[in-house]
Amino acid sequence: MSATLENNEALTTTARVAGDRPRRRRRLDGGNGGINGWLTALIAVCALTVLIPLYFTVVTALKTPDQLGGTGFELPTSIRWENFADAYQLTNFPRALLNTAIITVGAVVLTLLTNSLVAYAIARNMHKRFFKGLYFYFLAAIFVPFPIIMLPVVKETALLGIDTPVGLILLYTVYGLSFNIFIFVAYINSIPVELEEAARMDGASTWGVFRKVIFPLLAPMNATVGILTCVWAWNDFLLPLVVLSDPSAQTLPLAQFIFQGQFNTNYTVAFASYLMALAPLLVVYVVAQRWVVSGVMRGSVK
Repeated sequence: MSATLENNEALTTTARVAGDRPRRRRRLDGGNGGINGWLTALIAVCALTVLIPLYFTVVTALKTPDQLGGTGFELPTSIRWENFADAYQLTNFPRALLNTAIITVGAVVLTLLTNSLVAYAIARNMHKRFFKGLYFYFLAAIFVPFPIIMLPVVKETALLGIDTPVGLILLYTVYGLSFNIFIFVAYINSIPVELEEAARMDGASTWGVFRKVIFPLLAPMNATVGILTCVWAWNDFLLPLVVLSDPSAQTLPLAQFIFQGQFNTNYTVAFASYLMALAPLLVVYVVAQRWVVSGVMRGSVK
């Protein structure tokens, strides 16, 4: 009899738990079929912060100077495509685009190859005092603003003769080292050491382990670091301004500075040049998106 009562109580408790689960799910989902209203509103606001300036840029680039009055969001009464032709000629767009592309590609490739290697050495030797101190030394560099070291950097690059695109690539690689090591080390620590031990048992050296095991598993972080470095090097203005000494080596942000006058600014042509500089980076992102997404998915099931 007592066993029967205990079984009935267990069944009743199970039924209650089973009956409460859908209610809890509905309560967590906000009662909207899995759609979180507050999160959706936040995403919409964040999207507007990007779409509104982009709309303003496109509309301004298609206007004539006499149509710039009002709030600036009005559609152009007559489209002036000549703004893009003027921006193309005034900025010497092909040369500036080639210089920016060379610097960006070089910075991304060198950053991925060197920063990941340094992070791997630190992550696997964190138990040693030297590497642990080196790790915190790199992290401390994150808190050093660039204007503090700007003048010494300008003087040193001039003395060493690397005030060129090559020197700029090296500076991007070095200045991104602190933050990149921070995210690389955290990800490498999540990779099981047993994978490396299995590769060493098969005769792989340290370089072979990194090249064949670790580096392919870093695909999600490589995508993240590559995108951040690409956007930084492509849009940077201050570092090329103070480092590059040859006017023919100027990048797109430097070439676009021609539109900023002392007393006036040619907004229509300037915004047209901004769109022209944005287009290659947008194309790169659309083309590389499949590798970025696949890398993140590989990292999620690692």
